[in-house]
Amino acid sequence: MNKSIIDTTNHFSPAASLAAIGVKLRQLDLFGPIRAQVQIKQKTVKHAPIDKLTDAFISLLAGAHGLVEINTRLRADPGLQHAFGRAACAEQSVVQETLDACMPENVSQLHQALDEIYRSHSQGFRHDYQAGSQLLDVDLTGMPCGPKAAFATKGYFAGLYHRRGRQLGRVLATRYEEVVVDQLFAGNVQLIKALQPLVEAAEATLQLDEAKRRRTIIRVDAGAGTEDDLNWLLARGYEIMAKEYSGRRIARLCKTVNEWIQDPNWSERSFGWVSEPATGYIRPVQRIAVRCRRIDGTFAYGILIFSLEIQQVLTMLGWQAAQASDSVAVLLAYVTFYDQRGGGIETAFKGDKQGLGLTKRRKKRFEAQHMLVLLGSLAHNVVVWARQWLSCHKIQHYGPLRMVRDVFHVSGLLRFDVSGAVAEIVLNQQACLAHSLLHPLQSLLTPLHVVVTLGET
Repeated sequence: MNKSIIDTTNHFSPAASLAAIGVKLRQLDLFGPIRAQVQIKQKTVKHAPIDKLTDAFISLLAGAHGLVEINTRLRADPGLQHAFGRAACAEQSVVQETLDACMPENVSQLHQALDEIYRSHSQGFRHDYQAGSQLLDVDLTGMPCGPKAAFATKGYFAGLYHRRGRQLGRVLATRYEEVVVDQLFAGNVQLIKALQPLVEAAEATLQLDEAKRRRTIIRVDAGAGTEDDLNWLLARGYEIMAKEYSGRRIARLCKTVNEWIQDPNWSERSFGWVSEPATGYIRPVQRIAVRCRRIDGTFAYGILIFSLEIQQVLTMLGWQAAQASDSVAVLLAYVTFYDQRGGGIETAFKGDKQGLGLTKRRKKRFEAQHMLVLLGSLAHNVVVWARQWLSCHKIQHYGPLRMVRDVFHVSGLLRFDVSGAVAEIVLNQQACLAHSLLHPLQSLLTPLHVVVTLGET
């Protein structure tokens, strides 16, 4: 055990509020499935391989954008370590060696463990399919890295031309902001190739049978808008909301619009129904053409493809059912429902890049990078669940950046009992969020026999 914990029962921590979350995670035994299933073939000297994965995970919640920050954010804070159940913290280079020792089977084991964790603690898995549809967003985001890294190839990386890297594929339970699946791909993989393995993995995680798939909406951008991909989704029973993949087909279909309707909320955009029948799909779909005026006066075009009935869309948007009789409102509802993808998976990617340093940790070995990605997925979900546990109105709109930077970094004093368990957390009353978090933390930790108070620290 860390000698400092034996010598004294009090520890100042710059992340006392995160320590409170650590107490909750320890009570839930969140890492239990990982300890039970992930078997990394590496000799234990001071710290077991799973303990080092735990240190890496805690460092993500503590705001580390690089594993080297384990030394400054975690090793220098023994109270935070102990709140998470760690008697001491491994040195950052040792944690990196453990990640480098991971093999493909370890990645599979961690996937399975995260599936078990998700089923135990998520809202997405407990979604009531009878009450309403589940919405899953699927997309890729670029993970730039050095040219010598495994599977680092030229591909699409927004704003970075001639760059090499990998691609991160994600399935997001959008209503709950939870990551269902994260998978790492080579840099030249596009969504057209990644869609099916991602959706199949999400089916396994969510245990989607035929009845649940019929009550699940898959929303994707043009990268998965081919007839083959959409027919595959339709054949499996999903409802779809997508964009057309082929630029040539978009140009042809836009010419079949009989009337362009001005978007009432955006003067530079208009939309209209495609009059040409959709004959290439195995289930009935509808199509809407959308055009946006560029700065030079020309138009950019897109085609939305969907199998959803208008009542489903109005329900998902929270609009009045009576708007189904308004032809302009119907068009706007479908377009708005696709637009909300930007506030779903795209916002989730941005939040993880800013708050959890998603693209900052770069490992040469593919398996090492994949393990870090999966730990980041778990950290994302813990941030979402922590926001729910705290039930504080002030932070309910906070994304990963503000949760990690502000909510998890309220300083304070941690007091431990003779058994080494956290007995009291004294928050610094001068911290901006201390008063707002006091009662939520008391409600969270009182059942665990931990006292939370305010004090000058």
